Amino acid sequence: MPPAVARILDRVGHPSAMQWFRAPGRVNLIGDHTDYNEGFVLPIAIDRDCVVAARPAESVDVESLDEDRVRGDWTRLVAAVSQELSALGRPGVGMEAVVASDVPIGAGLSSSAAFEVACAVALAGVAGWDWDPARLAEACRRAEERATGVPCGIMDQLIAVCGREGCALLIDCRSLEARAVPLPDGLSVLVVHSGQERTLAGSAYADRRQACETLAAELGLPALRDATQEQVAHAPLGRHVVTENARVLDAVQALEDGNLEQLGRLMSESHASLRDDYRVSTPELDALVEALVDAGAPGARLTGAGFGGAVVAVCETDAAASIGDAAMARYRAATHLEPQAFVVRAVGGAGSV
Repeated sequence: MPPAVARILDRVGHPSAMQWFRAPGRVNLIGDHTDYNEGFVLPIAIDRDCVVAARPAESVDVESLDEDRVRGDWTRLVAAVSQELSALGRPGVGMEAVVASDVPIGAGLSSSAAFEVACAVALAGVAGWDWDPARLAEACRRAEERATGVPCGIMDQLIAVCGREGCALLIDCRSLEARAVPLPDGLSVLVVHSGQERTLAGSAYADRRQACETLAAELGLPALRDATQEQVAHAPLGRHVVTENARVLDAVQALEDGNLEQLGRLMSESHASLRDDYRVSTPELDALVEALVDAGAPGARLTGAGFGGAVVAVCETDAAASIGDAAMARYRAATHLEPQAFVVRAVGGAGSV
């Protein structure tokens, strides 16, 4: 039984007293800071869920069992999700709910989007309201922006809604079209939390987005998705976006060919670009990526917005445990931080449990 479900059961008693819903976290294999530039991303929904047990009520009353979330102003996010769904036509049915999450908070694994989407599908479920995946994801993105002031992209919410078992999802963040890309047998996705937490609101995330929009406008383009390498050759942020979009498409080909070494090279190139051109890495993330590659991973990179959080590596399944252990030991000695490694599995998107 997932820990989040067990914690909720301890609180509510018999499971039949409530309706149950879930939404997964995500790890992005490649394609960061491209979503809000209308580019390409390649995430997987992971087997770490935010779970909501709910029943209809007169008002919306949600209790969180996560201490890290209780310390934040998460109730504003619930209210924003409810308001956005109401604007889409959700009936005015309230909800009494308990929520718990197995997605690490502050790790760059999209704990916020998992929470938003889990609450959204629960609000839809108790009201008996059918929802469109893309519209629900966009409503949750707007809710996060409204509640936090952070102008986030659409990737996190869309993969939480549309994830596919055993597959990465190639998402075109302009059209919101998505294509499932099966993960080859024998490939493991290894996530290591650096022990360095991050929050988008306290980072330079919004500044990077504004700078990209300004650059696109100066080039006379709708978004940096449309730029050529020649146009951004002397603009580091634009250079990252253009080359990262190309790497995402090349990574899809590497997965389809079962070429783990090529996928790893692309991931390591992505990290270098995020470090040097986009400037969203940290010395700790750099040290962890280096430790993973030196331990035998074909490639590794920060995942998510950066500024702390987690890194992701790909490796052969038989080697995942030894690579993780060796990298953590080296990283721990170098930084005196406590990392956490776990292999993740690609799962389906949000819905009823």
